[in-house]
Amino acid sequence: MQAPRALRSLLCVLSCAWLHTGAASRLKSPALPIQSEREPLPHKGLSGCSFGGRFYSLEDTWHPDLGEPFGIMHCVQCYCEPQKSRRGKVFGKVNCKNIKQDCPELDCDEPVLLPGHCCKTCPKGNQGKREKAVLDGFEYFQEKGKGKEDDLHKSYNDRSYLSSEDMGPGDSRMDFVAVLTGVTDSWLPSSSGVARARFSLTRTSLAFSITYQRMGRPSKIVFLDSDGTAAFEYRVPKGQSAMICGVWRNLAKPLLRQLQAEQMRISMTTSTGRREEVEGKIIKHRALFAETFSSTLTSEEENSGMGGIAMLTLSDTENNLHFILILQGLLKHKDKNPPLVPIRVQLQYRQHTLREIRANITAHDPDFAEVLTDLNSRELFWLSRGQLEIAVATEGQNPRQISGFITGRKSCDTIQSVMSSGDALTPGKTGGVGSAIFNLHDNGTLDYQVQVAGLTSNVVGLTIEVKPRRRNKRSVLYDLTPEYNGDTGRALGSWSRLEARHIHMLLQNELFINVATAHSQEGELRGQIKALLYSGLDAPRHELPIPLAGQFVSPPVRTGAGGHAWVSVDEQCHLHYEIMVAGLSKGDDVTVNAHLHGLAEIGEMDDSSATHKRLLTGFYGSQAQGVLKDISVELLRHLDRGTAFIQVSTKLNPRGEIRGQVHVPNNCEFGTRGEVEEAEFDDLFVRDPEELKKDPNTCFFESQHHAHGSRWTPNYDKCFSCSCQKRTVICDPVICPVLTCSRTIQPEDKCCPVCDEKKEPKDMKAPERLDEHPEGCYFEGDQKMHAPGTTWHPFVPPFGYIKCAVCTCKGSTGEVHCEKVTCPVLTCSRPVRRSPSDCCKECPEEERSPAGLEHTDMMQADGTRHCKFGKNYYQNSDNWHPRVPLVGEMKCINCWCDHGVTKCQRKQCPVLTCTNITRREGKCCPECLEEDDLMMKAPDKRQSWRH
Repeated sequence: MQAPRALRSLLCVLSCAWLHTGAASRLKSPALPIQSEREPLPHKGLSGCSFGGRFYSLEDTWHPDLGEPFGIMHCVQCYCEPQKSRRGKVFGKVNCKNIKQDCPELDCDEPVLLPGHCCKTCPKGNQGKREKAVLDGFEYFQEKGKGKEDDLHKSYNDRSYLSSEDMGPGDSRMDFVAVLTGVTDSWLPSSSGVARARFSLTRTSLAFSITYQRMGRPSKIVFLDSDGTAAFEYRVPKGQSAMICGVWRNLAKPLLRQLQAEQMRISMTTSTGRREEVEGKIIKHRALFAETFSSTLTSEEENSGMGGIAMLTLSDTENNLHFILILQGLLKHKDKNPPLVPIRVQLQYRQHTLREIRANITAHDPDFAEVLTDLNSRELFWLSRGQLEIAVATEGQNPRQISGFITGRKSCDTIQSVMSSGDALTPGKTGGVGSAIFNLHDNGTLDYQVQVAGLTSNVVGLTIEVKPRRRNKRSVLYDLTPEYNGDTGRALGSWSRLEARHIHMLLQNELFINVATAHSQEGELRGQIKALLYSGLDAPRHELPIPLAGQFVSPPVRTGAGGHAWVSVDEQCHLHYEIMVAGLSKGDDVTVNAHLHGLAEIGEMDDSSATHKRLLTGFYGSQAQGVLKDISVELLRHLDRGTAFIQVSTKLNPRGEIRGQVHVPNNCEFGTRGEVEEAEFDDLFVRDPEELKKDPNTCFFESQHHAHGSRWTPNYDKCFSCSCQKRTVICDPVICPVLTCSRTIQPEDKCCPVCDEKKEPKDMKAPERLDEHPEGCYFEGDQKMHAPGTTWHPFVPPFGYIKCAVCTCKGSTGEVHCEKVTCPVLTCSRPVRRSPSDCCKECPEEERSPAGLEHTDMMQADGTRHCKFGKNYYQNSDNWHPRVPLVGEMKCINCWCDHGVTKCQRKQCPVLTCTNITRREGKCCPECLEEDDLMMKAPDKRQSWRH
């Protein structure tokens, strides 16, 4: 295992910062894989920084993630610093610094270090007060979750219950909303259309869900910055759906600030029939957190240019309906001090008024909040069926009115659940899994698709439940068991009697699905039903996912974890995936929050087929998603045949925690990078430079762009060979072949000697043998053909040449035979390695035997392989603590060299069950903070770093 890409990026950023355009000509022996000097931008027109496989906008800051087992360096902060080229073009440069010295001085006696933090905090802290203050801001929303766990039996598993305020930093998101109405400032007729847009910002991606009424299907959506300039344009695909789903990725830092400052607008236009345009301001709103019902308010007037939305929610314990109205265009006053205008808000059923509220609003502040108390059973029933209507009208002369039906909140998010034995009410480790997707209709009907796999016994119960209040008191809302088919392991059907309270709980992530079996009558699998944020992949909203279970691993793993994944291949043969996992133990949860706990990889089940295995991603928490754009033809064939697998690994089960078989029919006979593969076989093939600039996987080196997978000889040394592996340049010394001719010459423009043509070199027959055996030998490592009889050092991407092994192509059989090199026995007392890339040591010049030791002689030997980590080389069986720039020696991580492969592992820490957890100076593992510890003196701040 080599250091992951993020570690290589950090090492290069911190220790190779001197490398710039033209500096490569002064290099003699690259100590590390060379990072691109200025990486091509992954998206046209965007400037930023690429680091560890991720793209960051200008002025972004982040803590570098070095992958397993190093984790996130919380005391190192990286910054994407804007730079200007000579031509005035702005680009990003990564700068990282140690921020531990910036920790604030604390006035408490015994500060503690919380897991996942760099700086110590006072034990009591103010975090609880801050959270309460946030919730107090929702003065008309009940505080959620309070007192719900007091009467729950301790042996029950309640860890899977999460509310919005419990989300971890990796899942942090910010929600926005916009009301779009017709533009009235123009001389053109305004539109009667009204649209409601909801936005969710996670890091630098903005997902949006838009519904519209009284207008044709829009063709274009434009985001406008504070100057009114188009910042992003989304072309709406054709279709019949009234929901538009999209994602704006990689928002630049200035635009993020404008979005958060509510300085951006959104515009939507139609192209069919009469051109219509609606527009609105994007705002943050406190009600989005609790909203479970919504309504879009429109006018019956033509070209009215007015509309609004209502965001509604039920109280947690009472039948009170809280709502907020956001109105636009209803009031026409443009005075600096607009007058108060009386309005009337009515709750109606079939034009019959049930409730009425009167209030005064102004044109500058048209929002209105109120509570409808004590809804009776009929009103709640009509609410659940989408039959209640909310109407808002001005009073006085020329009254104007807008109205709309109230339904469950709509979005492009997927309502889904992963069921695992680790999340069962009595947690277990069975290796089984269940998954479900749901679709809520306006009339309150809930469609469901459920599947289970890897169970220990037959299913005896499949139910939707709420969180139990007492042991043996499961609260079942709906029984799906009659719809379950034991032969297929699936249940498909509809729940048509959802109450308003059930809809509220569903959209607040407060419902669960439970699978009871003959061996586990209480429940073998359980999962929380919650929304999966839309990421651009449409499959989760319609299709059952691929189940991922420990029982599918070879050999099977009895784990409490389970998962599911959606995988699809688009027209460009790019693979899109979304993975959810659940049920990891509490010990794993600590790891999840601090380290890279899962690697999802797709490939064949047989470990010998390593070349068809691709790393999808590493992820924290429970979710991972992305796109693969350079899949090999072979892997696409496996996907098409259904012989591919997704496998999620953890630190406890690195060979697979859960796995699932993937079948994605596709017609990608030539793969997604066929041109690149042809370039590997044909040196005359040259790709268009402009095309290379647009490819996010190309490498920029010595002022040239190189395609992913290509190889070339660098200008700084003709005895090196460089390759591009996904924006990373790897340069290795050329190994000259052994010549059997009697006389050799050294051409000036070549690195290796060749046979003298004036003689009869035996090696010149190789091309003839290649003609006789045109197929030669195909080596999986470098995916190249090798002529019969030739020898070479195996090239294994992304690690480069393995110089302590030699492969030979057996011309008669076409087989590749590889063996370790043998190092000669040396007579000197202090052998040295002439070059860090050499496999064998040799005697110094003053102690060398008269015969000397030629490089070609070293290649005929046998010996153990060394390891390279950072700039250092280690012999087989060497042990060391890795050093990371700005961080220093990481004493909690041990690395060792295992026959040429560097392996690292973090010290295993015991699982803690206490609530007061701290980590002491110089200690690798967190500890329980006991009363006796409070009497001890605080550790000296000058001690060594903790990691």
